[in-house]
Amino acid sequence: MSSLSLAVRDASTMLRRNLLHARRYPSMTLNLLLTPIMLLLLFVYVFGDVMSAGIGGGADRSAYLAYVVPGILLMTIGGTVVGTAVSVSNDMTEGIIARFRTMAIHRGSVLIGHVVGSVLQSILSVVLVGAVAVAVGFRSTDATVLEWLAAFGLLVLFAMALTWIAVGMGLISPNAEAASNNALPMILLPLLSSAFVPVDAMSGWFQPIAEYQPFTPAIETLRGLLLGSEIGDNGWIAIVWCLGLTVLGYFWATSKFNRDPN
Repeated sequence: MSSLSLAVRDASTMLRRNLLHARRYPSMTLNLLLTPIMLLLLFVYVFGDVMSAGIGGGADRSAYLAYVVPGILLMTIGGTVVGTAVSVSNDMTEGIIARFRTMAIHRGSVLIGHVVGSVLQSILSVVLVGAVAVAVGFRSTDATVLEWLAAFGLLVLFAMALTWIAVGMGLISPNAEAASNNALPMILLPLLSSAFVPVDAMSGWFQPIAEYQPFTPAIETLRGLLLGSEIGDNGWIAIVWCLGLTVLGYFWATSKFNRDPN
């Protein structure tokens, strides 16, 4: 077998391993999945009329539901990758990585298995949260097939970027608790973005915090694709963020993994 074939085989084995772990121990995934669902229901059914009126849409809960869903979907990805950081940290601290280093397997297959598995779990989580959103009334009737494909591509690219960052956070964490704390910005940043209110409606001093971060341009791009709102420069800014974070996370994670003897 060629080196490429061996790498693909080993990465597939590691992917199956991580998916089996996620299936056998679903508590972490379920807990992280419940957060965006609860926020969706909370902001729509408790604050929906008030929030819609506050952003100039009138007391229309359905309009606010359409506004908030894109942000909730990306928040779902941010929550899911926290579990990836914890999983990587567990592998590093429980000795399984040391065992893998002694075996004749492709060195990068361990990280690739985590990344691909996390992206698949992120997309599945997005589908489940999206189903809840549809059940409570969300509709995207104006989006074309091309826009749906672009939205799906953005979600995958965003999940890939955050996953590599989460893998790096897991590698530098001494235990699972530290990994969970280090990855906490993945959950907090969406709350500080345009997920729930437009940036223009925020206090002046707070607007740069919401604007100059990866979630806001990604949310605005996804919102434009699904709802037909103006995307502007947010499209290419979101792609630059995703590619930049992917490259940064990849080199950070691989360099840490390759030099850490434990």
